[in-house]
Amino acid sequence: MLLHNLKRGVIEAGCDEAGRGCLAGPVFAAAVILPEDFYSELLNDSKKLTERQRYELRPVIEEAAIAWAVGSYDHIEIDKVNILNASIFSMHRALDQLSVLPEHIIVDGNRFKPYKNIPYITVIKGDGKYLSIAAASVLAKTYRDDFMLALHEEYPEYGGTRIKDTRLLFTAAPYPNLVLLPITARVLNYLRRSCQLILGKKGEIKPRRFPKTFGVL
Repeated sequence: MLLHNLKRGVIEAGCDEAGRGCLAGPVFAAAVILPEDFYSELLNDSKKLTERQRYELRPVIEEAAIAWAVGSYDHIEIDKVNILNASIFSMHRALDQLSVLPEHIIVDGNRFKPYKNIPYITVIKGDGKYLSIAAASVLAKTYRDDFMLALHEEYPEYGGTRIKDTRLLFTAAPYPNLVLLPITARVLNYLRRSCQLILGKKGEIKPRRFPKTFGVL
């Protein structure tokens, strides 16, 4: 069973992100303040839950929470500040939107930056230890999945419904300009090198030696 909070007697917000390891799309983060009597036998690290469980938990978390919010950084912003800072600043954006100012913050992982002089503690694998961080992981993951599914509807030729699952599947069939996808310049350069891509005369990207199906995590 997950612990309710790290510090008792204070308003504590849990933070987590989703999408930091993905090649496309924004990074999402959530901040959640749960009441002291909150209980959920199902709630856990979002990676340990099924998709159905995550979406079942989302309205439960949103209804029960004292306050919750979601923030994000898009691919252009990620290029400017790097993915680590984008993950942290996404958490700051989520915290900015909370209707209740926390007195203490617990963050999944081992990196964070001060937020409004509020004391904080980073917790490695915190989404499997504390309810508020686990709740934040569920919200960040599901709202990012919603965004990526909408992206798939806009760019269906880039690879099916698994676009939301931290990867994109590209096929050898003709496809539009790769740079239309919300991917960072760093990732685009990586794809050019690893897939031996070349630019066409009109700026479109064409594969040189391209496997039938190419998956990237």
